[in-house]
Amino acid sequence: MKGILIFDHLNDVLFTKCNKKFANHIQKLAKIQGLISENKDIDNDESKLNPNIIMQLFSPIVTSQHVMASQFGNSYTSMKCHDGTNMVFDEFMGYTFIYISTDEVELMKRTLGVCVSIVRHVCGPDVAILKVNKQKACLVSSLLNAWVRLRNHEQSMLTETIEQLSINTDLGVSILKVLHDACDKLKAQSEFSNVHILILVEQKFLSLYSSKNAHDLYASDILLMMLMCWVVNQRRKGDTQSEINDNNDDCTDILLPMNSSSKEEQITFGSKLANPTSEDITNLFRGSRESSINEGLYSLMDDDLYSNLILLGTEHDYTANAVHIFELADGINLIMIVEVTNLATSSGLYDSFYYLNIINRLQLQRDIDELRPAFENFDLAMKKALDGIKKNRANVSNDVDMCQRRLQTKWEFVRKKYLDLLKSRDPESILQIESNTSGFTDNLKELYRLTCFDKNFLKQGVDVLTTVGKLVRQKLNDFSDFLKVKALKNFTLGSRTSLTINKYLEEFPGLVHFIYIDRVTHRLTAPTLDFTNPETLALTTKKIWNMVKQSRMHLEEGHLSVMWKDTTFNYAYFLWFEDSSGSPLKCNVYLNHIMKNFPVPGIFCEN
Repeated sequence: MKGILIFDHLNDVLFTKCNKKFANHIQKLAKIQGLISENKDIDNDESKLNPNIIMQLFSPIVTSQHVMASQFGNSYTSMKCHDGTNMVFDEFMGYTFIYISTDEVELMKRTLGVCVSIVRHVCGPDVAILKVNKQKACLVSSLLNAWVRLRNHEQSMLTETIEQLSINTDLGVSILKVLHDACDKLKAQSEFSNVHILILVEQKFLSLYSSKNAHDLYASDILLMMLMCWVVNQRRKGDTQSEINDNNDDCTDILLPMNSSSKEEQITFGSKLANPTSEDITNLFRGSRESSINEGLYSLMDDDLYSNLILLGTEHDYTANAVHIFELADGINLIMIVEVTNLATSSGLYDSFYYLNIINRLQLQRDIDELRPAFENFDLAMKKALDGIKKNRANVSNDVDMCQRRLQTKWEFVRKKYLDLLKSRDPESILQIESNTSGFTDNLKELYRLTCFDKNFLKQGVDVLTTVGKLVRQKLNDFSDFLKVKALKNFTLGSRTSLTINKYLEEFPGLVHFIYIDRVTHRLTAPTLDFTNPETLALTTKKIWNMVKQSRMHLEEGHLSVMWKDTTFNYAYFLWFEDSSGSPLKCNVYLNHIMKNFPVPGIFCEN
């Protein structure tokens, strides 16, 4: 039984992703409590999972979570039930995320943390858009499926790191030059001022070229690109992998919101679509160029270009980007990332939501002292966002200009009320502020959608993007087969033959294994695992995945060096720190108690 739920501050259900067992259990509870008729058959197609029923069943726990968070600052992290069911909780921008499953709590926390991260990238701070935008809900679900699948099969996704494809220097320089030329062709277009172009071979990083003023890509951004490429590859193949659920527990996901009135719009996740017809493809990707773009991560089928608007970056440093994925060969993708708005506007608006959420929580606590620094940060973020639009007024649409002017007027009124509150320190003034905040927040969301998530951005330069993709494909055509083979066996030790580990790695794969991670760059070095070998799947993979799990448990307890063994293997985990010259640094503080207060380690969860 698995289910992920997202609630707003009114306990309304914004998003549901669950399997059939969870849906049946909800229906059963609803019958017991008289929320639905006893005559309805659980398995009947007409008996749909109703968000209103979910809201009524979960309102007590969600309300309790809100109270614990807002009044006491001590919200729930997890709950264990007598029947083996676990619940974990997370929060983002005032929205409550809940994951119900029988999995281990630590894995559930990581899964929910990844879900929050995906929602942040797909929706930004406007999580409520999931309730009305089915395309974004589908994309969130698909990306989460991709993470679950790849985490079970890729060391890089398990450890949340980037694995560089090892190629010789000459080939690397040649590929980088191809990307440089492609970037120059894109920059010749006025709408493509800041661009990143990268190539991924399966789930391995090959090369990246960024234009001069483009905002840096983070390792977590590249991991997200890997998830997007996996989703695109599955849609090219016409299936979404039934292997996602390892215990075969009703693999077909139920996703809300879902428009049941249109049969062709219903997308089943976790099930296979065998031999899709042209009509199936047309229904899925909406055929025409215009409508395909409006659906987001859907294809211009003739040009094989997939596009979406995604937020990239990290906290207080987010940029809005149009991501275009073009297939160079089977398993090899060219990703063209175009910044669609300036950093001041996108990060300023995001930070405005962030500090507004903090202020709302402090208002509930009537904490005037802490409200002052939060408001000052909020004021700076709003100024940054509005100034960013004003300085770029020549390049903004009339809709953005009008929306910005309306927001400016409302902000001046709200700002004055907050200044009066901080001066008078009268808690009763908070009620007057709250009554005027709703319209201001709606206007802020509207401006965010217009500046960062306007689908018209995806129409810009589509022909140029496709042409550049075809040119890169042509130039790299001779290397494609080599790169695909190299991705299957990426790691080789280039040391002298006397190094005996070479022989072990080649003749006894899995007998000796290591994972080296440089957390400055989040780069991974490790022997490649052969997932086509049953022995590898049965023994080595299970051991390695368990080793990573054990090491993380000890890391969260503050241990930097651990050694242990079982009946077959010996294991060791070491974490150390270096200065800029590579010399080791001694840890002067014992981290045991500090680490326990941190979220789960990993760059997806921003820790």
